[in-house]
Amino acid sequence: MTALPACRLCGDPRTALYLEDGQRQYFRCAVCNLVFMHPQQRLAPAAERAHYDTHENDVADPRYRAFLLPLYAAVRDRVSPPASGLDFGCGPGPALAQMFRETGYMMALYDKFYSASPAVLQQRYDFVTCSEVVEHLEDPGDTLAMLVSLLVPGGWLAIMTRMLTPQTDFAGWYYRRDPTHIAFYSHASWQWLATRHRLHVQFAGADIALLGK
Repeated sequence: MTALPACRLCGDPRTALYLEDGQRQYFRCAVCNLVFMHPQQRLAPAAERAHYDTHENDVADPRYRAFLLPLYAAVRDRVSPPASGLDFGCGPGPALAQMFRETGYMMALYDKFYSASPAVLQQRYDFVTCSEVVEHLEDPGDTLAMLVSLLVPGGWLAIMTRMLTPQTDFAGWYYRRDPTHIAFYSHASWQWLATRHRLHVQFAGADIALLGK
């Protein structure tokens, strides 16, 4: 593989090899700072689904709820019930959506493997949540643009993912070692996306990006 792939977020061809570990190649975009795996090295859909099936995301698990609480709280502080939300990439155990429902929000679910209902992608929402989702996206530029289009004016796209920082040891990073994690974002990536779509961006803690329409 000699040709450098274009960025999966912004589409710019100005990418450079960032890491090669003997199995996979990762590239970094000079424009939006996304780091992404070579598209030809992604898992096949069946293998990706099999990996997700090993996750134990129980809706009632207090530890899982505690993990999701910062994202829930970041949205709750900006949008009051009975607002409507979409949990995009909800997985087999949509605990985040349940947390919102329990406090008066109306929630729709979408997941390409576990809740593939195209109709929910034709609605408009006060907020869209993506908890540990964007690192799995094959074409984050297109997918995130679609999610922004689902927001009503004043709506929020709320994302939780581990962020790359200048201090990140990417070669040894546990987050990179998950074979389904193919895209890695920094604060600069979200700032680029906000500018591209005329949004405003806020960060709630180290790993939550909030993009307001």
